[in-house]
Amino acid sequence: MKNPLAPPPYRERLSPEKIDGTCKRLRLQVFLGIFLGYAAYYLVRKNFSLAMPYLQTLGFDKSELGFAFAFNATAYGISKFVMGGISDRSDARKFLALGLILASAATMLAGTAFGVSNIAMMALFQFLIGWFGGMGWPPCGRVMTHWFSVKERGTKMSFWNVAHNVGGGLVGVITAWGVTFALSLGFSAGLSQMLGIFWLPAAIAALVALIAWLLIRDTPQSCGLPGIEEYRNDYPPNYSEKSETVLKTKDIFFKYVFPNRILWIVALANAFVYFVRYGVLDWAPTYLSEVKGYNIKEIGFAYSLYEWAAIPGTILCGWISDAVFKGKRAITTIIFMTLVMAAVFVYWQNADSKLVDSIALVAIGFLIYGPVMLIGVHALDLSPKNAAGTSAGLTGFFGYFFGTSILANIVMGKVAQTYGWDSGFELLIASCIVSILLMALTHRQEQRAYREKKNQPDMNREISQNKNTHINK
Repeated sequence: MKNPLAPPPYRERLSPEKIDGTCKRLRLQVFLGIFLGYAAYYLVRKNFSLAMPYLQTLGFDKSELGFAFAFNATAYGISKFVMGGISDRSDARKFLALGLILASAATMLAGTAFGVSNIAMMALFQFLIGWFGGMGWPPCGRVMTHWFSVKERGTKMSFWNVAHNVGGGLVGVITAWGVTFALSLGFSAGLSQMLGIFWLPAAIAALVALIAWLLIRDTPQSCGLPGIEEYRNDYPPNYSEKSETVLKTKDIFFKYVFPNRILWIVALANAFVYFVRYGVLDWAPTYLSEVKGYNIKEIGFAYSLYEWAAIPGTILCGWISDAVFKGKRAITTIIFMTLVMAAVFVYWQNADSKLVDSIALVAIGFLIYGPVMLIGVHALDLSPKNAAGTSAGLTGFFGYFFGTSILANIVMGKVAQTYGWDSGFELLIASCIVSILLMALTHRQEQRAYREKKNQPDMNREISQNKNTHINK
């Protein structure tokens, strides 16, 4: 039986005069497709956190809600790893669109009375949302490695990575507007919350899934173009012609992922980076409502500020890693996580100024998403491109299962409920320190890889000349 998600076959090479123009056009087109598609995944990713203040009024406490929410990150982390392996053997455009449609449907169901009737049902729907949401990053990583070469990837991925900040920022605004509009039409408070938080973002995401499907193309070769390394004459140290083939699942896991010690260190560091990211973000609505006295509209816009501040911060972080540190991701991550720690401390210690709260949240959002993005790039750099989805999936699994589900949702909720918010913030500060120490362990390997890259130009020219000679024949 034919796999309906199988990658499209390679087409006959276009004539030389058509290659440059077609490649430039399609590179922009596929970038736009994965940007819009991934942004829409975040319209249906963390809606539950915005609903938690309302759910507490129904009698659910922070420990219970944190437990239910943990199923979202658990499923997402496992899915990102498992689906990463599948996506390496699938058509990116079909894979991304399918996951987004399913995540949208699950979000709509989660926003029904049935979906919030008890903790068990909340946990079930959060698991489904997380699982389908895990289908978003892997096809985008596949597109990135096939359409953009190593020397441009840090900057290009920094621009693409802000897609989830656009989506995450918009969901706060959409929710605030949707709830207010529903109330103005005479709907009850409970129904207005469900419509604004779950249904409206899900409907928009489903529409974007169709647009992404129309824009994305799987690989240059499936469009009659040369591989990106040949097109840009940019061959990484681990490149070979086997990088263009679809690998067996066993080879992906046992030859390129599991034996890679540095990849495991990066994945572990990602768990602590994600704890900070979601320890702040997921509990911001509850913390701001309970401790700071914010209303739903103020919470929605504070939530959006956190996400939107990440856009310039992520781009700056990617540019620094490429232009200043020449592809060294670890040192850039260390610098940014040190600054994140300072911003978290200010957010925690500020007592009575909403302006300082906003500035601190903006600073955390500006700084934390750069390391989140760079760890993904680091994973791509550490593997051949036909194993990219799986390598990034491993770091994602650690980030979402251990960092988000276990630490940010369950541990943070239990600690805040039992010992108070101060203890939760102490854990966030400690997590920043651990992530910095772990990334420092990868610095020597990056230095060695950088030296190898500096010795690559002659070999790149030789590979390119050999390919051109073969084409001319």
